[in-house]
Amino acid sequence: MQALHFGAGNIGRGFIGKLLSDANVHVTFADVNQQVIDEIAKRHEYPVNVVGEQSTTEIVKNVDAINSTSTQVSDYIAKVDLVTTAVGPQILARIAASVAKGIIARHQQGNTKPLNIIACENMVRGTSHFKQEIFKALPEDLHHWVNSHIGFVDSAVDRIVPPATSKTGDILEVTVETFSEWIVDQTQFIGPIPQIQGMEPVDNLMAFIERKLFTLNTGHAITAYLGFYNNIGTIRDAILDERIRLIVRGAMEESGLVLIKRYQFDEQKHMAYIEKILSRFENPYLHDDTARVGRQPLRKLGAGDRLIKPLLGTFEYQVKNTNLLIGIAAALNYRNNEDEQAVELEKMIKDKGIKPAFCQISGIEINNPIVKQIEQIYTAMQTHQFV
Repeated sequence: MQALHFGAGNIGRGFIGKLLSDANVHVTFADVNQQVIDEIAKRHEYPVNVVGEQSTTEIVKNVDAINSTSTQVSDYIAKVDLVTTAVGPQILARIAASVAKGIIARHQQGNTKPLNIIACENMVRGTSHFKQEIFKALPEDLHHWVNSHIGFVDSAVDRIVPPATSKTGDILEVTVETFSEWIVDQTQFIGPIPQIQGMEPVDNLMAFIERKLFTLNTGHAITAYLGFYNNIGTIRDAILDERIRLIVRGAMEESGLVLIKRYQFDEQKHMAYIEKILSRFENPYLHDDTARVGRQPLRKLGAGDRLIKPLLGTFEYQVKNTNLLIGIAAALNYRNNEDEQAVELEKMIKDKGIKPAFCQISGIEINNPIVKQIEQIYTAMQTHQFV
């Protein structure tokens, strides 16, 4: 089996690429980083440090690489069995035209073997979004053929892969946590579902997407924003601060009540899942900066993302949201001159005022009572009256 994977960064190499290679899939990475591409193409392997109580270094083999801007991309898409991505949600639209060209080439070559495409991104229904972008670049008369021969499979991915500097200077070396979860929508595959250990097909993907989004992503972001606000550099140090931990756990419990009511999750099991997430944040072997995890606050404050989506759920099911509101106010206070979205957020608040800016970003109506509450918490944080 052959796969083309877009994104040879830490997540691409340390998570998806590794799982595929471990399942004896030949993986070709496509990326714009020529130095990384050349090194993978030369060595056909790289080391992954899996860190936890039992830390190991595993060698990922059977890999190759090409530049994602080259014409080779079309050649690969015309023949491979699987296309995956780990490029970041904002890059999907940029690579869609290249994928479309490859699909056209596949059709022209008469390749009717099933091809499945899986966007492994931190976004809800990322592959469905990717499909829309790809279809924009496809001739309309090809749409029916594509729907018959190509599966667009939504997924939920979960593994903490922080930036890590190799002690040996190896640019391919990557560090990951022991835990990983890759859940895919089994109803969206065309042809047989590939047997890949670590990839779990389910028929109720949305429940797992929201479980991860409302727990790991919500908790991670709030830890980052409260940590950054308190001048704490790492996620581990932030979550070990008892004041921050209390708010983060409280926010995950609030979003958890939404999940329990929406998907009938077992309450005890979900609370255990929350504790597991908290323990992952304090993994002493992972060094993840609060600044990095907090980046792109405008995206994270969007209606379908990790802070506002669970908040909307608390309206729907009439459950408390005190800690979620604190987390949202902390995100609005994220001031990082090295992050474009943080700079834009600050300017929006300065130009429009906190309430109109928040409502524009989140899509929440300005007359909603929680907008006033967020303004009060935000202002208290601005004047350092909030710990």
